[in-house]
Amino acid sequence: MELERGLSRNTLGAYRTDLMQFGLYLDEIGANLLTARHSELAGFLDQLTRGSSGRAPAAAATLQRKTACLRSFYRHLRREEVVAHDPTADLRAPRKSRRLPKVLSRDQVTMLLSAPQGSTPAAQRDRALLELMYACGLRASEATGLLVGDIDLDEGVMRARGKGSKERLIPVGSAAVTALRIYLELARPKMVGIGDEEHLFVNQRGGALTRQGLYKIVQGHARAAGLAGLMSPHTLRHSFATHLLAGGCDLRALQEMLGHADIATTQIYTHLTAERLKDQYFSAHPRATIGSAA
Repeated sequence: MELERGLSRNTLGAYRTDLMQFGLYLDEIGANLLTARHSELAGFLDQLTRGSSGRAPAAAATLQRKTACLRSFYRHLRREEVVAHDPTADLRAPRKSRRLPKVLSRDQVTMLLSAPQGSTPAAQRDRALLELMYACGLRASEATGLLVGDIDLDEGVMRARGKGSKERLIPVGSAAVTALRIYLELARPKMVGIGDEEHLFVNQRGGALTRQGLYKIVQGHARAAGLAGLMSPHTLRHSFATHLLAGGCDLRALQEMLGHADIATTQIYTHLTAERLKDQYFSAHPRATIGSAA
């Protein structure tokens, strides 16, 4: 999966955990990985759906991923002629609920981006990080994976590496360019010191910023801006997409900037924009609700 499909480390780690969990389940019921039947795979998913041993029922998205993992694994075994039959041929997972993502308003985004205060290297890094994530709709892994050479401030463009190591070019707005210039010229040299770290965003010790470190940065400034509990790093990506669509951005262009393989994934933001328009309509129109004055 790593070499042929170019899946990310996070996906590979999740699939590895899924297969180990499935192996433990088969041990418990006295079954074998290479002779497992459809009923035993369905029993595994059913146990996850109901929850067991003090564990809460698995979310629909988790069940979808585990099902995809099992399908991919057994198809591989079938291609390699390790097993004679694919027990996942008719395996189905519960449909994933179509929940609309959380999105910040433009005022809330302004509050968040204004949260890093002061002229310390950490504050200058955090301003550049938050500005860039919102300016380009980056995933957390894409932001932490950026190299210094991926940013062209003179041209106002950056290169992001998305899922499956697919690269895409994204425009960078002037506010993010300004914040990045300050970070690169003043803050980053102090943080890296004499090191030769290639990653754009670094921690206090001069090493590459991790996903966990990024999460703490975003959560810390969210609390400072009064947005605790309303967001995660991915919320900035959702806000980027929703605000672009609301401003008239073409759906295909947005798909390319987000790095979505399927435009159906991008279309969820059209539903979100429609919901926000309805909220605005019913709160503002004098005859939008029953009982309005004539």
